[in-house]
Amino acid sequence: MLFYSDDDYEGLSAPELVRMLGRRFKEYRLAARLTQKEVAEKTALSVLTIHRFESGIATNIALSTFLLLLKAVGCVNDMKEVLPEQPPNPYLLNEQNKKIQRIRHKKS
Repeated sequence: MLFYSDDDYEGLSAPELVRMLGRRFKEYRLAARLTQKEVAEKTALSVLTIHRFESGIATNIALSTFLLLLKAVGCVNDMKEVLPEQPPNPYLLNEQNKKIQRIRHKKS
């Protein structure tokens, strides 16, 4: 079993993070009192896909699939907690006070 702090995911690999999300998703699905079949019907995913995600077998899941699953359990609005909107940053304005669209590094 993997042990990690609730606020330190830096040391986890992508597959470990997906497994953790799958276990956490199952908790949300159960709290929403939904079966895997009901989630499958709401998302047009297969029950097998949901089972593989929740059990940690699937360690690679498309972002669009994950968003469908969040919608099914009523958590898609919580995405604002994952990547909250950044406050205005004066360092990200160019000379004309317009927002910088990309970062370019000078070649050395």
